[in-house]
Amino acid sequence: MTASGKIDLPLQVLSTGAPKGGVSGCSAVFQEQTGREVIVTFVTAPVLRDLVEAGSAEADVIVAPLTRMDAFEAARNVLPGIRTILGSVKAGVVVRKGAPEPDISSAESLKAAILAAESIVYNVATSGQYIVQMMEKLGVADAIKDKVVTVPNGAGVMTHLADSLVANEIGFGQLTEIRVHEDRGLNVKLVGALPAGVENVTTYCAGIFAKADDPDAAKDLVAFMASPEGQALCRASGLEP
Repeated sequence: MTASGKIDLPLQVLSTGAPKGGVSGCSAVFQEQTGREVIVTFVTAPVLRDLVEAGSAEADVIVAPLTRMDAFEAARNVLPGIRTILGSVKAGVVVRKGAPEPDISSAESLKAAILAAESIVYNVATSGQYIVQMMEKLGVADAIKDKVVTVPNGAGVMTHLADSLVANEIGFGQLTEIRVHEDRGLNVKLVGALPAGVENVTTYCAGIFAKADDPDAAKDLVAFMASPEGQALCRASGLEP
């Protein structure tokens, strides 16, 4: 409650899924230190884009890929000049524990593994859209089209793999998300980042939604994310500088 007697509403954070650990960690510590409740909602990047561009996002703080934040700022969907880089995430390969681990030491070995796999799994969000482009770049899109499985988000990739009975199945996702599910005991295993030539790195940042209910408190949270403590939490979650 403020000095005027007004009850503070929870701060709302709307974020894409890849930087989930860092965003959740920073929000939890900020809430503990300030007493201001923070509610974090994770959606795919396309859904986040649509909500922000329509002006209908229920958010004070937006966390999105850097290129998307640039577009938001240009369109005045977020406040200009107030942003914090949380870190970068690489795309990688994941399999079910106990399944054959593909050779991903080079683009050519990855191509061979993809062609040999019984099933290929990725999501329909931004990271999955990159995998579609990668398949075209590798020249395998037509050859594998009948064995591709698409799911709504990164978590869906992990759940599918963990529950699948397919012997030779390869999944693709962001390293941070793979590690979260691996650490939680889900039956998946990180093979590694995509190799040189087809690697993909996405940088994420936090900004203030132009229609934020409490832009001052939102700025405080974004500033905390930029602080040494906030950045340490981001690094601990797997986000890279």
